[in-house]
Amino acid sequence: MNRFKEHWEIQHNWQLIFPLLGILGLGYSSFKLALVLFGDFRNMVIIIASVLLFVVLLIATLRLFKFLEKRWKLEYRWEIIRVFIVFAITGSSSLYVGRPIIKLLGITKENLNPALYWILFTIIGLIFYQILLVSFGWLFGQHKFFWEFEKKMLKRFGLKRFVD
Repeated sequence: MNRFKEHWEIQHNWQLIFPLLGILGLGYSSFKLALVLFGDFRNMVIIIASVLLFVVLLIATLRLFKFLEKRWKLEYRWEIIRVFIVFAITGSSSLYVGRPIIKLLGITKENLNPALYWILFTIIGLIFYQILLVSFGWLFGQHKFFWEFEKKMLKRFGLKRFVD
């Protein structure tokens, strides 16, 4: 355990919550993906597929950590996990917030061209994503990182005047 703490630069036991949440989230994602891919098969196939997907996704995630560790300026390695958790929660939440808003506006797949519906849904989701990203970043103690990330994103969208 000490080696794990040293590798992720964990100084306090409470910081172990982030690797634990990351592993649980990865396991849940692997299971849901296995259900989508192999839902018609028996339980044993789904369990084996979940484990294999977990290992593949874990390896991919750890490689991504190495790449992003050089790119993102964070104080400790465990903060990368915290940033990933914020991205995951924000992506899911923006969909949950966007759906009722689009229904409130009276926009449905039935009364609008499906392509236009999905374009509007994406735009509304993206607007709430920006707001939620900074909000969840603040809740997880990474406000500075996400505010800088948000400013870069807005500049890329051509909205530089809203940043300054």
